[in-house]
Amino acid sequence: MSDYLKMNKIEKTFHQLKQKNQKALISFITAGDPEIDSTVQYIHALEEGGTDIIELGVPFSDPLADGPVIQKSALRSLKSGTTLKKIIKMVCVVSKTCSVPIVLMSSYNPIFRYGEEEFVKDSINAGVDGVIIPDLPPEEATSLSKLTKTNELDMIFLLAPTSTKERIKIVSEMSSGFIYYVSLTGVTGMREKMAQDLKENICKIKRTSSKPVAIGFGISNPKQAAFSAKISDGAIVGSAIVKIIEKGFQTGNTLNQVRQLVGSMKKAILKL
Repeated sequence: MSDYLKMNKIEKTFHQLKQKNQKALISFITAGDPEIDSTVQYIHALEEGGTDIIELGVPFSDPLADGPVIQKSALRSLKSGTTLKKIIKMVCVVSKTCSVPIVLMSSYNPIFRYGEEEFVKDSINAGVDGVIIPDLPPEEATSLSKLTKTNELDMIFLLAPTSTKERIKIVSEMSSGFIYYVSLTGVTGMREKMAQDLKENICKIKRTSSKPVAIGFGISNPKQAAFSAKISDGAIVGSAIVKIIEKGFQTGNTLNQVRQLVGSMKKAILKL
């Protein structure tokens, strides 16, 4: 029990799921898409649908690895005036009523401009539980990693199909919360088929690391979510959700559609 009490919120989530022989559903949306107030509503819809961890994308004009759907969502968010400071202020409000962990996924530039120390301090005070920075490799993350570790903010690093044994070891040592496995080379987006070497690559990571591994990129339907969760510790769904929000931007209310999609993904994972 004492070890459990020392765990961060993300670690507790994976621990609780493991105790129930379940896997995690991690849902991504772009913060501020189409504007910051609606993000609060979408966060609650994701939680109500059954998501276990929420990733909030921080919009940036020159993103890394984002496909067309998420690129367009970032543009809508930027046009509405979204900034990293506004996102953190929003999380400060929503974290009081949202029980699932919240992770910020951002390019490094907004964090650099914010100031690493101030970013970590404000994030912790707001109720942010973790951060993912796709364009900040472990070798360049020493100062920020030290700050996040000291302040118990999980810093989640990425692995890919091209990652070497040495890279897997480094990421395993530096990641906290979980390891984000990018299932394919290329950009985010919905795919008809999952990568053929997915299971083999997850097994390779598991032989080196005891930390939870969640699979992202390309998961767009319940069947793919279930397959990904079966061979790992969780499935990450982004573009399929953001696409619904994009349509809602054009046609109207989409909260229930988001809730239903997430619910169908979670239901498929629970059947494992």
